[in-house]
Formats: sequence, C-alpha cells, structure tokens
Amino acid sequence: MEEHFVWVTTRRIRPGSLEDFERAWRPATHPDGMRRAYAYWSEDGQEITGVSFWDSKEACDAWRASEAEAQRRAGMASYVAEEREGFYRGRELAIPSGSPG
Repeated sequence: MEEHFVWVTTRRIRPGSLEDFERAWRPATHPDGMRRAYAYWSEDGQEITGVSFWDSKEACDAWRASEAEAQRRAGMASYVAEEREGFYRGRELAIPSGSPG
C-alpha cells in the first residue's frame, strides 16, 4: 500500500474574519513537493482544518521553513485565535466490498 505524508493544521479564527482569513491563507505559489490539499470548515465558519499531502516529510519541512510560508503565516496571524498542527504518515484504509449477509 502507498504511504502518505500529511500535514494537518486546524485554526480557530476570529468571528467575522473568514473572508479576510481565506485571502491570506492561500499560498501565492504552489509549494514544491505538495501533491494535493484540502480545506474543511466548521458550520459556524470559525474553524478551518487544512490537510495537505506531500512527497516526503523533507518536502513539507522545506516549505514550512521557507520565506513564502513565513509571509503567508504573518498575513493570516491577525485572524487566528488558536492553531494546532501536526505531521503524520499513513495509508488509505481498505473498505471491504459488499455488505454482511
């Protein structure tokens, strides 16, 4: 099975700042080594979880240490009330076909 390298960040943002936060959140350039990314919002629009898939931990670490990422984080800092993040390794789980008889 293919192994995935995933960076997950969950941010609680200040009320009423979703549009401004979204503008600051999107990177100006596509990070090298990022395969794909997803964003998930809570119903109240005050919590956003970003999930990005990477070629390797080193590629993710290089982006996180870059000037472009530092600028992106500085741009969204005033909208963020709380932030949690982590890097994970994993794989897709097989879902059994068919239903129990």
